[in-house]
Amino acid sequence: MKTAVFIGLGSNLGDKRSNLEKARQEVSAIPGVIIKRASAIYWSKPWGYKEQDDFLNQVVELETELSPLDLLHHLQSIEIKMGRQHEIKWGPRIIDLDILLYGDLVYADEELQIPHTHMRERLFVLVPLQEINANLVFPDDGAYLREVLIRVPVRERNSIKKI
Repeated sequence: MKTAVFIGLGSNLGDKRSNLEKARQEVSAIPGVIIKRASAIYWSKPWGYKEQDDFLNQVVELETELSPLDLLHHLQSIEIKMGRQHEIKWGPRIIDLDILLYGDLVYADEELQIPHTHMRERLFVLVPLQEINANLVFPDDGAYLREVLIRVPVRERNSIKKI
């Protein structure tokens, strides 16, 4: 059975736009994965570790029959192939690929948490997600995306813009 999955993409090193494009190509080349939609690209200030360059972010919706962990391992392989280094938590990166939502699944182990742990605090995820699916409902608590967006602190509102 195919499942709708939302993936967050981010880059703040090198040619950021090209990195996002390359990552989308690599994701679409995963056997059993079809990209259905992609948001516009958004500029955002760093989140977490602030002493780094600004990011370009995007969200894609895909369909897959892969398990969440199989998909995660493919995404991690793409990150490694593209040169990602894990030196600083939330630090600079060529590419970051995160599973945000996987159908209606609520899942947590040491490798993966669905819905993504911090996605409700990150406008660079929520805004492009709303662009793709404005009526989205979070599977863990039934909250609507528009409700979650309203609760994001006002100080975050200037931290993102569509480019």
